[in-house]
Amino acid sequence: MGSKGRSDVVNYRNPCLTMHQPWASLLVHGIKRVEGRSWPAPIRGRLWIHAASKIPEPATIKAMEDFYREIYAVNGITDIKFPEHYPVSRLIGCVEVVGCITREELGCWEEVPEAVRLEGQTDFCWLCEQPQKLIIPFEMRGFQGVYNLERKIYESATRGLSPVRAPCPVKFPLPDPQDPLSLKPGSLVSSLNASGTSKLERSESVNAAIAGARAAATQFSKGQSFQPPPTGGVDKPISSRTRNRSTEG
Repeated sequence: MGSKGRSDVVNYRNPCLTMHQPWASLLVHGIKRVEGRSWPAPIRGRLWIHAASKIPEPATIKAMEDFYREIYAVNGITDIKFPEHYPVSRLIGCVEVVGCITREELGCWEEVPEAVRLEGQTDFCWLCEQPQKLIIPFEMRGFQGVYNLERKIYESATRGLSPVRAPCPVKFPLPDPQDPLSLKPGSLVSSLNASGTSKLERSESVNAAIAGARAAATQFSKGQSFQPPPTGGVDKPISSRTRNRSTEG
């Protein structure tokens, strides 16, 4: 099992992270490039993604899809293909964790697209590349923190991976190209301070989408249903396809 208090890199065998939907599928489909946590990433390299058992509510799915529509539009990307299904209690794919930095560092990092910088909404930002999805998701039980996949599941899963065509793939530049572990909390602070880079200026619609995404995320810590806040310009009707997702497992 992983330890949330560790900030160094641990030698996991086949690390896996259980995530709630819709965040899990958004990450595996390459729409989500940054996984936010209150603790630093304890690994680099392949991270398997397992979807937790809670069926996502239609309002939660809508809030997160609206969030990604808005932040991608900042970089002129308007054609985003969201997952048709948000399966639960399944191993659904993997990503490559190439680094972990703080929210402040990501927000001021001009070398990455503005949409990626807007994804940073938590203390620590796990930077993810090369998403792959399982053609047939594996039913399995998840655990807290980062943990190792069972060997049999790992061996079967590696044979069932398929590359994903992400709407805007990102290659995060390493501070030290010779050191694959150089992208860590504090690694960008000195260069950002020297450049005097200011924080992002956000439009009203982006701020509304961020507020909706934050509200959707806090439902799990409060143990209550999600009621999206008034959004002004981003409140759209929920399609029948989106409503039906809430009953799919």
